[in-house]
Parts: sequence; C-alpha cells; structure tokens
Amino acid sequence: MRYGFSIPNRGPLARPEEITAIAQRGDQLGYYSMASGDHILVPNAIDSRYPYTASGEFPGSPSGESMEMITLLAYLAGRTENIRLVCGVLIVPHRNPLVAAKALATLDVVSNGRLIIGIGVGWMEEEFEALGLPPFKERGAVTDEYILAMKELWTSDNPSFEGKYCSFSNISFLPKPVQKPHPPIWVGGESTPALRRTGRTANAWHPLGSNPDFPMGTLDELKEAMCRIAGYAERAGRDPYEIEVIYRPPALDIKDSPIDGDREMFTGSPEQIADDVRAYQEIGVAQLTFDMVRWATSVSEATDKMEALATRVWPLV
Repeated sequence: MRYGFSIPNRGPLARPEEITAIAQRGDQLGYYSMASGDHILVPNAIDSRYPYTASGEFPGSPSGESMEMITLLAYLAGRTENIRLVCGVLIVPHRNPLVAAKALATLDVVSNGRLIIGIGVGWMEEEFEALGLPPFKERGAVTDEYILAMKELWTSDNPSFEGKYCSFSNISFLPKPVQKPHPPIWVGGESTPALRRTGRTANAWHPLGSNPDFPMGTLDELKEAMCRIAGYAERAGRDPYEIEVIYRPPALDIKDSPIDGDREMFTGSPEQIADDVRAYQEIGVAQLTFDMVRWATSVSEATDKMEALATRVWPLV
C-alpha cells in the first residue's frame, strides 16, 4: 500500500513557508505523493453544486482564494526530493491543451519524472464562463479531446492533431516529459463518464469517498465501481489489472484507544485503522490519499497527523 496527502492551496496554511514545511515533512516520512486541487479563480457568486459536500456548498467560496496548481507543484518540485507531485485534479478544459501540455512536460522535467496528472472535467459552470471556455455542457468531450491532443504532443516526434476543439500541425514540441510514454494519468470522479474514461484511457482511477450522488464510502460501493471499470477496459481492449485505484477516504481520525461498536472507516485506534487499510488493499486499492492537512490550522497540527499515520499505522499493515 502507498500513501499520499493533499496540500493546502487556500486558507491559513497556503503560504510558502507553511506549504514547504508540510511537503518536506511528508517527503521525509516516505509518503508516495502529495496532491493539489485546481481552481484558476473563484467567482463571487456560485450557483453550481459542489459534488463533495451534502449541502453542495463549495468550501472555498468564503475566501475566494486558490493558488494555481501547476505553479505550486513546480515550486514544491524544487523543495522536495522523492515525493510524487499530483495534479489532484487538473480541470482539463480550463487550459489551452498546448499550453497545459508544455507546462506539464516542463514540470516533469524539472522534477526528474515525479509528476502524476490527475484529470477531471470540472463542476463549476461560473468558472468556465469567467474563463471564456467552450460550453460547460461539452466539458466531457473537450476533456477527452484535449487529453488525446496532449498525448500526441508528449509522444510524437512530429505532433499533429485535428479535432473539434483544437488542431495543430507542423510544430515541434520539446522537451518531452521524462516519464515514458508520458506521466501517469489518474482520472478523478465517480460518475459513469468518469468510470468509462478510466477504463478507456487512464493509468489509474482516483475517486473520493464523499460524493453523495455517487457514494464510494464503503468497500462494496468501491468494488462495484471497480468491476464496472474493468468492463469498460476490456471493451476497449485493455487489461483491467493495469489500472490502479487511488482512493481518498472521507475521514482519518487516529485515537489512542479503540472505538467500540459501529465506527466510520479510518477512525479509531491504530490497529483498527490498519485493519481498514488491509481491507482496501485486499480488494485491489494501490494507494490511499488522505485530506488530513487541508483543514489543519497550523503546520504542527498537519504534520502531527501525517506522522501519526506513518509511525503508528503503517508498521501494523
């Protein structure tokens, strides 16, 4: 089992010194990856429903703050040594695909091949409108086309592409990413289109356990979705076993003593949480990514949680 965590790109810890301290401690502890979310801007009025809260309210609305993801990960590439840098997730339609492909290839080069590209279609229509993007309702088709275009840029000596939303030819595109044929692509999202996209094109699926419309909070719910992805992969002529699952649990609360009776997964004593990790490992989950630092109010609070997982739970698994 591998482990990852989210890094804050808004709030009290979204400052260079604090983010650096959290990232470097995770690197020292042996975490596999750290991920940043992606919003280029936050409109003052948002009617779109956020998928990962019961109320549909976006947690970032009050501050309106969001660091640009690729820039932040590039900064952290120079401050860390081994930990992977995850776009978690890149909203693909937000950026011109040639510009995005260049920025991502550059990030893979300067990090010496540590980039992982999580992708999503986006949920905030107001952000699409403010950025002057293709129609929000076409974002799935835009995402699929842009990913094909970026793969062409990353892998072809003479890249060319002709699509509905972008076209190019007679260009050079260098440097290529360090990782071959390109950095791993993780599809975020729990909807049927996200499962299909994973089965057809991705290296991994990266669901969150907190989507009330597409719940993935239990082992059975996750297993059912994994079976569906396997079916899509087989129909696309792919080996389902080549697609990893990177799961983000909705909770992590390590206590000194066990919780008696019913409890939420990943809450309780180190032994109980280790049992939960093994249960997910047994169904084929390759990595668990926790949101343990995003809502912390201090560096010590964030790193204490990271250290507790690494020192009190990992050795028991």
